[in-house]
Amino acid sequence: MAAKLLFLLVMLLMANVSWVSDKWLGVIGQMRSLWHRFAALLPAYAITLLVAYAVERSVMGQVWPQGWEFYSVTVCVFLVLSFPGFVYRVLWK
Repeated sequence: MAAKLLFLLVMLLMANVSWVSDKWLGVIGQMRSLWHRFAALLPAYAITLLVAYAVERSVMGQVWPQGWEFYSVTVCVFLVLSFPGFVYRVLWK
């Protein structure tokens, strides 16, 4: 239960880091346009999947193969979790 909650918190953090910070993934460079922020969501999603892989491997002992449905659902959840950051950066001006 704690691993799932921790993973959702990591997913929430990674989904919003490109909207809250002016640096790319919160670390390097400058993001000047809205498209740079959307492009930063892709590596953030990949990092989130790597964390999910590590959590599943540590909790279950093995990683079950996933189909395209799993990835489409997780992309949608990732985009929904990034909505507060989008509202903060774009709509709250």
